[in-house]
Amino acid sequence: MAHTNLRVLMPDSGPIPIDPNFKPNELPPVPGLFFETPASLACVYRLVPHPVPGCNPDQTTQTATGGSGAIAIVDAFDDPNAVGDLAIFSLIFGLPPANLTVVYASGTQPGLDPSGGWELEESLDIEYAHAMAPGAKIFLVEAATNKGSDLFTAIILAANLVAASGGGEVSMSFSFGGEFDLPTQSALDALFTTPGVVYFASAGDGAGAVWPATSPNVVAAGGTSISRNSSTGNFLLENTWQDTGGGPSLVEPRPHFQDPIAGIVGPTRGTPDISFDANPNSGVWVVDTNLFQGQPGGLFVGVGGTSLSSPALAGIINNAGKFNSSSQQENELIYRHSFFDRDDFRDIVYGTCGINVGNFAFPGWDFCSGVGSNSGLSGKKGSDSTNDGNPRLVAGLLFLAERSDLNGSFKSRSHSEKTLIPIPARCKLAHLNCLRCPAKSARGTR
Repeated sequence: MAHTNLRVLMPDSGPIPIDPNFKPNELPPVPGLFFETPASLACVYRLVPHPVPGCNPDQTTQTATGGSGAIAIVDAFDDPNAVGDLAIFSLIFGLPPANLTVVYASGTQPGLDPSGGWELEESLDIEYAHAMAPGAKIFLVEAATNKGSDLFTAIILAANLVAASGGGEVSMSFSFGGEFDLPTQSALDALFTTPGVVYFASAGDGAGAVWPATSPNVVAAGGTSISRNSSTGNFLLENTWQDTGGGPSLVEPRPHFQDPIAGIVGPTRGTPDISFDANPNSGVWVVDTNLFQGQPGGLFVGVGGTSLSSPALAGIINNAGKFNSSSQQENELIYRHSFFDRDDFRDIVYGTCGINVGNFAFPGWDFCSGVGSNSGLSGKKGSDSTNDGNPRLVAGLLFLAERSDLNGSFKSRSHSEKTLIPIPARCKLAHLNCLRCPAKSARGTR
């Protein structure tokens, strides 16, 4: 059985009731909570032409534009209110009306999830795929149940729908609690090979690697935390989320696009590839009017988990423009640009994650956030080319990339400030624990 990767901060009073007098203004219906909105996330992740300093959710009103082709969301059970809830969400947060089609993978309408968890998952997925790529067609493909066989049927149908729409993405915000044996998993990896489709999978909400995120044929979506000034709401920095999934696969061999980080991941697939805000304490607003845990639905705040990361990143990649023909091609582009075009990604260099909180964030790729999070729309589309700049982390060299000026913008160092620091072999996997590791002392003097 699959499960969602959803986290919710639920007040004792339950969700906020939907006010019929809500008017579109891109701002949160309740100010002062500083949870993320479509506009604040578009600002943080540089999806708009002129991001405002601080990206304050109570002040930021410019939402993302763009998107084409299709994004298919694969979930289990039926969300009978999906169309209406997405329309209300779009109205409240100033998004254009969505082009949403709900498809029953088995041919008949699935039943409800008695807990309401999958219904909330579906609302989150379609709302933030639409928020990141408002121009893309959205398919919500509902599997009959959360059994693997039903979800696999839905994945195949979702990919065919995307391919028939001219290409795009499939998002899967679920996992199976771990991995299968290698023969089984290798056979299942073939599910994610439809030409013209890029697949995203949540990396999980707990330490360790999970399938399908460990498949070499998907982009593994990890989770981060957005830190804001608790008084003003202004963006401070983005750091790790301790509960994000990620780590080395127990069965999948290292794919070729991860060869440049072989010194970190070893002989097996490492996850995640790229990350997005997932901490429920820095979570998002969601409209879901279905029953949830026996309570009436409405406006949810503080919704997170890597269930958010997968559809949001699928939306960002869709918004970037020309589609890649496969997930492996997309990952090749992401990894290549993360080494050479550092402005295309935000390196997450603060925080910890993993089993025994033993993984540390550091400049370059790591098990907490992969290449980091998104910055802008370059470096992710099929027509992007590679610059000839110095890599951040290649062959044991560490590049100190970015720093926060604490007012909402990240500043890249000038060329004269670039510093390549050799990492001793004993420091490559967890160099912050090395007593005499040069990278540690360099970070401390930044």
